[in-house]
Amino acid sequence: MTIALGSNGASTNRLNVNATGVASGDTMQRSFDLINQGSLDLASITLTTTATTSSQLDTDATNGLQMAIDRCSTAWTESGSSPAFTYSCSGSTSTVLAQRAVIGSNLALSNLGSLTAGATDHLRLTLTLPSSADNSFENLTSTIQYSFTGTQRAATNR
Repeated sequence: MTIALGSNGASTNRLNVNATGVASGDTMQRSFDLINQGSLDLASITLTTTATTSSQLDTDATNGLQMAIDRCSTAWTESGSSPAFTYSCSGSTSTVLAQRAVIGSNLALSNLGSLTAGATDHLRLTLTLPSSADNSFENLTSTIQYSFTGTQRAATNR
């Protein structure tokens, strides 16, 4: 069982692209592919996010960064230039993770096709700094690490 991300630095994995000069109300979008490279189906995939560099951006669950993840049935179409990417979907979209505070442990991801061996999900992460973030958020830095964990399907008769 192997879960992988798309090629680093390509539109299939923009999770390592920094955002700077973020003001309250701003959003940042990053696309990435989540790929089940294993030979077995998965029962579930969870996400754990941690801050390797921490600040009020990731510790304030109400006014700090909020995260949501959406899935597109086709590859996302990327617009803009780094770091101000935006993405549109020419297929259908579904919610993988509803908006919530950016830091979380073992967050259940839904509507994934990559539970099936060999399948790929085209995902878009949206981070939002709420309009309620006041001047105490100025000049802060956080670095968020994303870790995906797959759980193997239940055993069956073969």
